[in-house]
Amino acid sequence: MPDVVYMTKERVSELELEIRDLKIRGRKEIAQKIAEARSHGDLSENAEYDAALHDQQILEMKISNLEGTLSRVQVISPDELPNDKVYILTKVKLKNISNGSLLDYMLVSPEEADFEKRKISVTSPIGKALMGKVVGDTAEIIAPAGKMHFEILEISK
Repeated sequence: MPDVVYMTKERVSELELEIRDLKIRGRKEIAQKIAEARSHGDLSENAEYDAALHDQQILEMKISNLEGTLSRVQVISPDELPNDKVYILTKVKLKNISNGSLLDYMLVSPEEADFEKRKISVTSPIGKALMGKVVGDTAEIIAPAGKMHFEILEISK
């Protein structure tokens, strides 16, 4: 059985909208490209036609991959999880012990990770080091730049 993918209800909705858009708008655009390329005549030496077919294959693979992901989704809500330890969907405030800087992250599934939005994957080095920790614990993270140590200041939903 394929691995379960944990996602929030909001992320599932986003993926469903993305799939719908790819199926409707994306397929329509590809069909127009193919029709335009066909109108140029000889398909055996038509690079534009070959490129449009390649784009179609990429689009269909993306749709298939997204649908495959959705077929394995288990929707989770922060309200279903305790907030005494770091789990998936936990918001955590960290203090970098070496320089005193403060960081806020939310731990999410790899499919929802977005570093710019401060959402890090539970499978990332930071996520793995934080899982199961409680307020006051220290986490050692081995990164390309070397070892870093963080103190967990707050845990919330």
